[in-house]
Amino acid sequence: MKKTIELYKSYYVYLELFPKKDKHALGATCERYLIQIIELLLEASYLPKDAKRACLLKANNKFEALKVFIRLLHELKILDQKKYIALQSAVQEIGKMFGGWIKSLS
Repeated sequence: MKKTIELYKSYYVYLELFPKKDKHALGATCERYLIQIIELLLEASYLPKDAKRACLLKANNKFEALKVFIRLLHELKILDQKKYIALQSAVQEIGKMFGGWIKSLS
């Protein structure tokens, strides 16, 4: 949860630098996904163990889509290399945490 919130904070700062058309399209989509992921993680943290897995899988699906959108931001030159690498390293770390949490519930 903490790392995802840190990712959101970093992304929020970068979003302000996006061109207007990108800020309200792909930028807003990424922001919405990040918020939904945080909401799902918060929900999962309060669910009983047998119900956590479904919620985490839903969050993980959103996270996988977010990864694609962040890559698109870089490929479309909306995010420069330095910002992309910063986001990507956070994304990789969070992805490992997701995998571990989901695996622990199997």
